[in-house]
Parts: sequence; C-alpha cells; structure tokens
Amino acid sequence: MNNKVNILAIGAHPDDIEFGCGGSLIKYTRKGHRLFLLIMTGGGLGAPADTRMAEQEASRRVLGAEEIFWGGYADTHLAVGVEMIKKIEGVIAAVQPEFIFCNFPDDTHQDHRHLAQAIMSATRYIRNVLFFEGPTTQNFNPQVYVDIADTLEAKLDALRAHRSQVMKTNIEDLSIIEVARSCANFRGIQGRVKFAEAFHALRLFINI
Repeated sequence: MNNKVNILAIGAHPDDIEFGCGGSLIKYTRKGHRLFLLIMTGGGLGAPADTRMAEQEASRRVLGAEEIFWGGYADTHLAVGVEMIKKIEGVIAAVQPEFIFCNFPDDTHQDHRHLAQAIMSATRYIRNVLFFEGPTTQNFNPQVYVDIADTLEAKLDALRAHRSQVMKTNIEDLSIIEVARSCANFRGIQGRVKFAEAFHALRLFINI
C-alpha cells in the first residue's frame, strides 16, 4: 500500500502495550503500516524475564510488529534521567515513527510514571504522541477514541500470549482478558461505539 507510516509502541513491561493499544495497533498492521515495539524491562518480577520476553515475542506475531527493541532495565528500576531518554531517542532515530503510543504519566506503578516522564522529553520533536491506559492508570481523561470492534478478539489473543500474566490482576477470579474486554466496552460507550480504545494526546496533528 502507499503512504505507509511507522508506528512505535513503548511499554514499561511486556503486556502493557497489548492492554493499552493492542486493538489500534492491529488495525494499523492489517492495513500494511509498520509497527515496532520498545519494551523497557523484561518484567522479571511478574515471572522470569526469559519467560516474559518469549511471551512478548509470541504476542509480537499477533500484533504484526516487525521488531521488538528491549530497554534492558530491571523491573521496577526505571528511573527518569539522561540514560533512559537517550535510549528511547535512539530507538526513535532507528524507527522514524509518525506515531508513538506509550504509558500514561499518572499511574500507581512507578515504572509507568517514570517511562511517561522520559517519553515527554524523548518525543519532543515527534508530532503524534498518544498515552494509553492500563489497569493501574489513574485520572485518565481521554480525548481520542479508536473503534476496535473488528480487532478486539485479536487484541485479547495478544494478551493471552502473555500466559504467565493472565490471572495476575490482584482481583480474585478476574482475568486480564475480562478486564480488557470490560475496559474496551466502557471506552466504547464513551465514544458511542461498542468497543474502543481511548488515548490522552500529548500531541496530535490533524492534517487537512
């Protein structure tokens, strides 16, 4: 197809991206756009890092992403500073993305907060930067909605690829699949469709 765009999705841990924007990303890749992932940690506190990295590779195939970049940080040890900003900038330089998706700054998990803060600096020359939500996001006030009715099941398949995490919601008998479906339904109702993903725009250019 013509006019392919490069998209970079950035998450603090394996499965952050799938929950926050997996449906939207699959819509992009199904239309032939190029998707790249940057995962800052191996998520080693949720399960062994090699397990979680293998799960992310399985999910990558569901999402249709071309490549995973790994930040190499330990789980819970993301710190805002020059090193992390430069690492993100390096991946941005390699990918040349038109759109970046990443964790929202207001979150009870410090890795999500710190990554989002670094993103604000690292993406200062990127036109389109959208923050996605996760189960630990707080005070999320989206302005952008994407109808994911046609990609919801594929999004849930991408989450299922993270097998070690499916039941780790800290809510009894509630899987991450159920949480993601409920969130998509809620955001869809806000956006006047059945299922949606919602985003808070750091910057969003509308070309006329």
